Formats: sequence, structure tokens, C-alpha cells
Amino acid sequence: MKKICLVLLAAVMVTACKKENSPVKTTTPETVATTPKAKKTDATLSFGGYTWVISAPAGKVSPGPNYWSASNAWVDASGYLHLKAAYNASTGHWECAEVYTQQSLGYGTYQWQVEGAIGSFDKNIVLGMYNYSGNDQHDEMDIEIARWGNAAWDNLNYTIWPATGVTASPGVYTASFTTPNGTYTTHRFKRTSTSVKLQSLYGFQDGDANQFQTATFTSPGTSISTLAMPVHMNLWLYDGSAPTNGQNVEVIIHSFKFTAL
Repeated sequence: MKKICLVLLAAVMVTACKKENSPVKTTTPETVATTPKAKKTDATLSFGGYTWVISAPAGKVSPGPNYWSASNAWVDASGYLHLKAAYNASTGHWECAEVYTQQSLGYGTYQWQVEGAIGSFDKNIVLGMYNYSGNDQHDEMDIEIARWGNAAWDNLNYTIWPATGVTASPGVYTASFTTPNGTYTTHRFKRTSTSVKLQSLYGFQDGDANQFQTATFTSPGTSISTLAMPVHMNLWLYDGSAPTNGQNVEVIIHSFKFTAL
């Protein structure tokens, strides 16, 4: 049974926060040049018609915090993007994967087609698909597959972080559901200046067939960023904790597509 909750920032920070520490209404999103702090690297890959920076900083950094490896993100001969969280015996560390676009994207539909047993992920595995300005706890629209370290919790999370300039009220808005088992799924959100609609569907879909979850957040009830932002994908470990089963995890992103309004 699905459950939907709208909560303020203080509540969400306890259960689903993953980043470390009045929206301006515009017709066209304001473009900002942003790079996640401590995550810049010159290594890139091409996927879905965009150039993606591979995030592989030295040391243990957020989210998590975790260790990150450029070797854990790659595109195969079929043009699919692989993200992997794996134990590296040579370093003695679990290492994660993250990529983000060099280009900032604004209003439109963001869609991912995912191969992976997301319904049976270990409680410490997090798969994120989102846009993010680089301003922690602001300007972010998330689809995350994660149980945040608790195997009893729902594992499909839709989150809207407030626009820059908005503090604890109205704060963060989130909807959480249980994701059914299934290897092939589509996830998307459509953002405008006044709303964000998020969807998850069985199979690879461009329409609305086989939808199993959705939620819509609207302004002014929800603080929605107006910025154009880079798109991120990552596979990481909650609180930097290894999977309880000790198994490496790999997800294949068959496609990412952005359709501008």
C-alpha cells in the first residue's frame, strides 16, 4: 500500500536527507554554471546526446560520504550507461559512481529507462536520478530508489527541495512508495514554473502505459526552483555503509531523454 506524506525540512532531514550542508518566478529558467563541490573531474563520457562529467574526487565525500571511482561509470558497446557500487580489494574501500551533465537543463520532461532489480535493492543502496544546482538542500528534483538504511521503509522516493532563498518553511516535499519488483522500469519528471509531476512505470515507456506510481507537486504549495541545472545520476551507499549482503550492485541506464517545453 502506498503512502504519501508532505513534510517539512526538519522531518525529511532525519529520514531521507542525502546532501551535506522567495522563488523567483520567471518564464524561462535562469541558467547557472554549477559544479558539485569537491566532485569535479576532467574525465567525461557521452550518453543520450549529452556529455557527462564522471565524478571521482579524492577521499571520502558526500553523498554518504563515500569513495568514488571513475571506473564505476562507463558506456558499453550498445550505448548503455553502467553505474556500479563495488568493493575494491586494492584500495580496501567500497567505491561508488556518479555522473552529471556539463549542460544545464530547464523546464521540460526528464526521462530515464533503467535496467536493474530496484525492488530488491539492499537497504544501503541508493540510486539517484535528479537535477541539482549545487546549492545543498535547495534547487533539486529527485527520483531516488533507497530505503535509507531501514529495510522496512518504502524505497521509491520523490523529493522536491526548495528554491534558493526559501528556508525551512515551506521546506522539502516528499512522497514515498514501495517499488514493485521488475527489472525494466521508466522514471520521469516534468517540471514547469508552477509544478513538478513525477512518474514511475513498468517497462520502457514514452507514454503513460503501465504506470505504477506518480505524484504531482504544485506551487505555491511547494517551493519549486526556477533554475536550469545539471542532471545527475548516481549509485551510492547510504551513510557509506556496505550492502548487508556484501554484494556489488550494478544498474544499467538504457536511455536518458530530455524534452524541452
